[in-house]
Amino acid sequence: MTTESVAPVEVSSTTTDIPATVRRLRQTFATGRTRSVEWRKGQLRALERLMTENETAIADALDKDLGRSPFEAWLADVASTAGEAAFAAKNVGKWMKRRHRLLEMSQLPGRGWVEHEPYGTVLIIGAWNFPFALTLGPAVGAIAAGNTVVLKPSEVAPASAALMAELVPRYLDKDAIAVIEGDGAVSQELIAQGFDHLLFTGGTEIGRKVYEGAAAHLTPVTLELGGKSPVIVSADADVEVAAKRIAWTKLINSGQICIAPDYVIAEAPIRDQLVDRIRAAVQEFEAGNAAGKKIVNERHFNRLTTALAATKGQVAVGGGSDPAGLKIQPTVVVDPDPGEPLMTDEIFGPILPIVTVQSLTEAIDFVNARPKPLAAYLFTKTKAVRERVIREVPAGGMVINHLLFHFATHKLPFGGVGPSGLGAYHGKFGFEEFSHRKSVMTKPTRPDIAAFIYPPYTEKAWKLARKLF
Repeated sequence: MTTESVAPVEVSSTTTDIPATVRRLRQTFATGRTRSVEWRKGQLRALERLMTENETAIADALDKDLGRSPFEAWLADVASTAGEAAFAAKNVGKWMKRRHRLLEMSQLPGRGWVEHEPYGTVLIIGAWNFPFALTLGPAVGAIAAGNTVVLKPSEVAPASAALMAELVPRYLDKDAIAVIEGDGAVSQELIAQGFDHLLFTGGTEIGRKVYEGAAAHLTPVTLELGGKSPVIVSADADVEVAAKRIAWTKLINSGQICIAPDYVIAEAPIRDQLVDRIRAAVQEFEAGNAAGKKIVNERHFNRLTTALAATKGQVAVGGGSDPAGLKIQPTVVVDPDPGEPLMTDEIFGPILPIVTVQSLTEAIDFVNARPKPLAAYLFTKTKAVRERVIREVPAGGMVINHLLFHFATHKLPFGGVGPSGLGAYHGKFGFEEFSHRKSVMTKPTRPDIAAFIYPPYTEKAWKLARKLF
């Protein structure tokens, strides 16, 4: 995911006493109160209320930061976060239960199970493109697991960050969950506190810096990064449906989504039809919005327009921009050079390259010649094509005949692989991500059946041990 830098600077831009805040949360954890199922359920239900009772204020903040429509604000940030919290509140008691394992003959008599133990005090560094869903969303798993939590929202979405800082202490346990605002220097100071777990959402390069900072304290990390998520459109696909779904998901939040379709690979027989249908979909979806889609800030606007100006591909749709309004028209570029910025850098905007290939094999090879993406998508009507792409294309997650929806379910893990991320969350997977899975075994003292393995070692004991072990 493209995001702002957290490069070191001399002075952190926060008035919060970070060490004191972290110390307070650690003291709360030490009391044991966050471990009870009642506390976890209560906080999760309160988080759900925070989102639903403040929908209008959240939508206003997202409009100020990102120019987000109320519907998209509700769908992407409010509904997803509230739903995640409600699902966890309903199921956390079940997730916490011990699951006994049947032990081997050599371990009997005895019982064993996995105890899901909270790490302690954890840090969540959120992203600006979905400020609530990508900050409070991961917090659901951390709270469900029984941790105390520091939330660091992105300074690139200041209205959302300020609202979060206002709402969280009103709804949630102030001594267990804290919001700390600030820039990259604040993130670095936080990482230096040596948390018990850390989750970061952002770009791959910054993710490396976060990983390096956490490594000094042996802090386990979850990294939700980004990359160039491909869409393969096979020759047998329903092109009309594919075009509408690709266009819609590329335009949500102006394409500023870590799992947005970054480029399309279309088989030659349907390429032109696909371009035409995407053009028609864009015209339908963006009627009355000729100026284009709002970009978060001038830096990202300049990055996108520079990449567009440098393309060697054919601009088949859009291409215009408005520097004063930081807006870019939804744009389709056909067959850009594989070495140009549109094809080497994560786009994170309303620009969609389409690459023409002659076969499915060529499409798969094109994807696999690049770093493993956070998401990969395929449109096809054929089971054999579907199964081949699932088998041969590595990715953090995959959706067939649609896009993005694997993020919206509580029943599947969400995360990357390789340079696109480390670890996963959502639903039970978030609970497990923020829990230490502690092995527990208990054995009786009488009768002491294993006494035969004590010294002095005999030939008879050795023979018996060989049979058991």
